[in-house]
Amino acid sequence: MLLTSHPVPVREAIEKHRRNLDADPVEYLERNGDALTEASRSAAADYMGMNLAHIALTDSTTMGIGLIYSALDLGPGDEVLTTDEDYYVTHHALRHLSERTGVTIRRISLFDDVRETTRQEIVERIRAEIRPETRVLALTWVHSSTGLKIPVAEIAGVVREANAAREEDGQLLFGLDAVHGFGVETENFFELGVDFYAAGCHKWLFGPRGTGIAAISERGLALTRPTIPTFDDSAVFSAWYRGEDAPAGNNGPRMTPGGFKPFEHYWSLPEAFELHARIGREDIAARTHGLASALKEALASIGGVNVHTPRDAELSSGIVAFDVEGLNSEAVVSRLRERSIVASVAPYPSALVRLTPSIRNTEDEVEQAAAAVREIA
Repeated sequence: MLLTSHPVPVREAIEKHRRNLDADPVEYLERNGDALTEASRSAAADYMGMNLAHIALTDSTTMGIGLIYSALDLGPGDEVLTTDEDYYVTHHALRHLSERTGVTIRRISLFDDVRETTRQEIVERIRAEIRPETRVLALTWVHSSTGLKIPVAEIAGVVREANAAREEDGQLLFGLDAVHGFGVETENFFELGVDFYAAGCHKWLFGPRGTGIAAISERGLALTRPTIPTFDDSAVFSAWYRGEDAPAGNNGPRMTPGGFKPFEHYWSLPEAFELHARIGREDIAARTHGLASALKEALASIGGVNVHTPRDAELSSGIVAFDVEGLNSEAVVSRLRERSIVASVAPYPSALVRLTPSIRNTEDEVEQAAAAVREIA
């Protein structure tokens, strides 16, 4: 869930592009750069089930969230609704937006106790908090604090209900930090029903380090403006070159930051998406959920261990968060590392311990992790 090793196809693609760039950087970039970048955007678009013109390439979820929320064309009198449970990146991207534009940022809580929450509770709390001035709903698909997976498609239905009574220029848009669902869950962009979607590719997708995507709906593009100059849309550069005004409108390439970057990583995204497709999205989801469920059950059977991630597979994904009575989380993680179990502390006030089984893991490894926790507890 933090940063992945590169699978063989991804590693080989990176090395191929690196060798060619090192051998003749200018020639390789000029001859292949545009086509390789387009192939990466196209692979992401195919995975998301959308047109590639709606995909921006980024280096991380953080960049995608920053590009989207910093680019919102809103002002005083408008409101963005988010939650207490969202991560620092969403909170601070929205804080920056508010400081620049005067937009109101309002936070709510989605539940009283994450271990007991239901889909209905989460959906109804959001429905009750949407106001006429609410223009953007900014949420996270899978919470890295507790492992809760929110019912995004049902929340999108609430957004559609709200928009049915609104004029076109006052529509409510739905933004999603999707990183811990991206590469695990099966739903594509339109099945989720969101307008903004940001994720890093170097986590559950097992993609190249330092790569990510932002996917934006037609409505979302109409409400955003690029913030960093791009080289991915030739029309923008050509207009500047001719001394003309930039073309109207927005798209994914225009939202993609320009400049030199680790091209060998960006250009190896197709291999990551292809590997994922070869394994199969349904199989990946089933495997990840199965291992996480087994881990939750094993941890819950240990005295002194409190599992905070919902046991319901519909309200969780690959993250399993827990604490051990009488021990702080840093101590638990340290003792697990001594036993060759890689855990992490959630960077939230709750500071829960997180274990995150993925398709690289086996049932035996899940049992080993639970046994290690049992020794510590």
